[in-house]
Amino acid sequence: MSNKSWDENRKKLRDLLKELRKDEAGLTQTELSKALDRPQSYVSKYETGERKLDYIEINDICKALDVEMERFNYLYGKRTEKK
Repeated sequence: MSNKSWDENRKKLRDLLKELRKDEAGLTQTELSKALDRPQSYVSKYETGERKLDYIEINDICKALDVEMERFNYLYGKRTEKK
């Protein structure tokens, strides 16, 4: 059984990472995967929800995108705060 709130927050996380990659860093999945020393499918799978990320992986992605973790946490918090 899935938890709807949990699933929605995971989607918001994926969307934020994708937006930061495309809109702020201007990178393709392939370019980011090279910066992470991972296959392109790694980026594709976490962006589509096929793969989950842990904190260390999110930190590595933020570093590759030149996004401070404090800013990332703020942006994610704004997306998930209850209104």
